[in-house]
Amino acid sequence: MRGSDELLSQTGAVSNGSVMSPAPNHADNNNDAKKVKLDTKNPGAPSRVIHIRNIPNEVTEAEIVHLGIPFGKVTNVLVLKGKNQAFLEMSDEVSATTMVNYFTNCTAQLRGRAVYVQFSNHKELKTDQTHSNAQNPSAQAALQAAQALVNQSDTQGGPNTVLRVIVEHMIYPVTLDVLYQIFSRVGKVLKIVTFTKNNTFQALIQYPDVVTAQAAKMTLDGQNIYNACCTLRIEYSKLSNLNVKYNNDKSRDYTNPSLPTGDPALDSALAIGAPNLNLPNRTGENATPTGMPFTGMPLAGVTPTAAALGAAGIRLPGQPSPNCVLLVSNLNEEMVTPDALFTLFGVYGDVQRVKILFNKKDNALVQMSEPHQTQLAISHLDKMKTWGKQIRVTLSKHQTVQLPKEGQPDAGLTKDYSNSPLHRFKKPGSKNYQNIYPPSATLHLSNIPPTVDEEQIKEAFTQAGAVVKAFKFFPHASNIKEDARDAGETEEQTGTPTGLVKTPFKDRKMALIQLGSVEEAIGALIKMHNFQLSDSSHLRVSFSKSTI
Repeated sequence: MRGSDELLSQTGAVSNGSVMSPAPNHADNNNDAKKVKLDTKNPGAPSRVIHIRNIPNEVTEAEIVHLGIPFGKVTNVLVLKGKNQAFLEMSDEVSATTMVNYFTNCTAQLRGRAVYVQFSNHKELKTDQTHSNAQNPSAQAALQAAQALVNQSDTQGGPNTVLRVIVEHMIYPVTLDVLYQIFSRVGKVLKIVTFTKNNTFQALIQYPDVVTAQAAKMTLDGQNIYNACCTLRIEYSKLSNLNVKYNNDKSRDYTNPSLPTGDPALDSALAIGAPNLNLPNRTGENATPTGMPFTGMPLAGVTPTAAALGAAGIRLPGQPSPNCVLLVSNLNEEMVTPDALFTLFGVYGDVQRVKILFNKKDNALVQMSEPHQTQLAISHLDKMKTWGKQIRVTLSKHQTVQLPKEGQPDAGLTKDYSNSPLHRFKKPGSKNYQNIYPPSATLHLSNIPPTVDEEQIKEAFTQAGAVVKAFKFFPHASNIKEDARDAGETEEQTGTPTGLVKTPFKDRKMALIQLGSVEEAIGALIKMHNFQLSDSSHLRVSFSKSTI
């Protein structure tokens, strides 16, 4: 247990620079000052009670507790909202002294406002029975959560600037840039290293100080990046510093943007200043990261404030828009067309626009409808051999693909697909995302009319330049439901729910066709998806995880 759910629903994370702010508490606090029984001592003398001044009116007890957690056990808290002050009682003077010394050299902030931390005149924080924490659920929850966190830290090692993050139930891809977007909402991220261990995606994330790392752990541990999946499990790393050698999709040092990528071709191109080779965040630590999680799916349990919603991928007015544009390079100029790229990238998201660059026709920009779709396309299509060349797929510096102005020559190199009926993922959170597979030599075919037989389909693929190695129909209705799910054919593609086989659905045959190579299958999918088989039927083609 990480502590009270109420803590997550009422509070945000405090750091030296950014805050995930909760909703304001409008309780009447005019008489809060009466809660304290004064034990006046020499001002400025060490005490386990800490006095915090200049706090914002809406600050909660939990936010005050967050300030003290990295330095030791917090035993009591009192917020005097009417006087913009708070008191925090630590378990001993050593912890309190460490905290005061730390914030003497590094200004503490709550909700963007600088607050002042000093020793209190009181040696002990006493409250009368009427205003005790037993009568204050939010204070009680904050203290309970703090105690649970301390107990957990005892088994994992003490607070550290480096966090170890494990992503459980990773149905959708989680990238370094997605993690940066989430964790940078809590505070400044210095370095990230990602890796896979025991078939689980993990990351090490370094913050500049213990306070920020503590806030990130308390705020994000146990949260889902996407609805009901990609759960973050966070603990303190045994490392105190990360040694990053390369800035690429596996590791990043945001304090040193000049590090090589580890890819000789990209490094040499970047060294000579080649345009349009857009490695994310190579422009310095203030670059806008890309790769946001699903729009509209906030981290469960976190208060939906501006910062928290930003961490969950929800766009708010005034926030920079996450990038949906891909740069595709090393294309075969003789073969590439906007329609071909629309079909290929449409396997991994709904393509809105495509532009083949006029002066560099082996490069193209592809705009997807959602940022996570760009990550899917990168993970499945980057370095994939297509039309005889290994294409490269990276994020572009462009936020949108511009359509040519009226009368401007374009030669058909730019096309808008925003109203295309061929989009596979029209519904938000489409189940098709759960059935996306990398390019394979075996293709799944659906929407085949009863009048078309095996030989006709094989002949059509042969005429498209493919070598057919094997073919298999799914003839039985009992198999259709399972195979449709395997191939990612849901009601959004076939018109019928996969969980309920209806008579019209039985009549639409489905099949697997195995070709000579993955490259052949990519070319065949581009040519044969939406191929007209009859007056009323167009073939649907996708990559399959099955073999024949």
